[in-house]
Amino acid sequence: MKTLSEQIKQVKSKIKQKPIASPAPVEVKSPTEENLFHVAVKDARPLPDEIKHAHLHHPQKKPKPVPKQFILDEQQALADSLSDHYIPTHELETGEELLYLRDGHSPDILSKLRRGHWVVQAAIDLHGLISDEARLYVSTFIHDCKKRGIRCVRIVHGKGLGSRNREPVLKNKLRGWLIQKDEVIAYAEARKQDGGSGAVIVLLKA
Repeated sequence: MKTLSEQIKQVKSKIKQKPIASPAPVEVKSPTEENLFHVAVKDARPLPDEIKHAHLHHPQKKPKPVPKQFILDEQQALADSLSDHYIPTHELETGEELLYLRDGHSPDILSKLRRGHWVVQAAIDLHGLISDEARLYVSTFIHDCKKRGIRCVRIVHGKGLGSRNREPVLKNKLRGWLIQKDEVIAYAEARKQDGGSGAVIVLLKA
């Protein structure tokens, strides 16, 4: 009969000889897009038929009506504010040269204007326009420049070489139009590179 010590050794040897079974690996499946979609819409409910077949109309803002008559009236008022028969009594005596300075302003302004001290910020060309068209164009142009804060502009009136009597008709009328505009501080004949005797540089109020 084996002793207790021998029996214990025998049991230990059997334990060492018997391999320990490893647990079977568990396969973890990653969720598919279809599964994720079903999870996302699991609480969704179908729309009633009356809503499903209805057409949704989003309200659209109507554009503001263009006040065409108001614009026409404003343009006419601008044109009527200038007279073709105004005599520029305050224009400086300089022969053919266009030169004007409104009362109360320093003569230095004219010197600077003639030297090109201010940068020309906007310009228009009156070539090809009849007197009425040119008057409206000039008045509207100066009005717009005032609203935009533009100070120095150039107006090309031409030298009258294409007129019937080869006289600068628009040049002479422009002198009176500009003096009638309260926005005009001064004007002077443009430098040669800016149009010379065929254009005028105008300084407007700030």
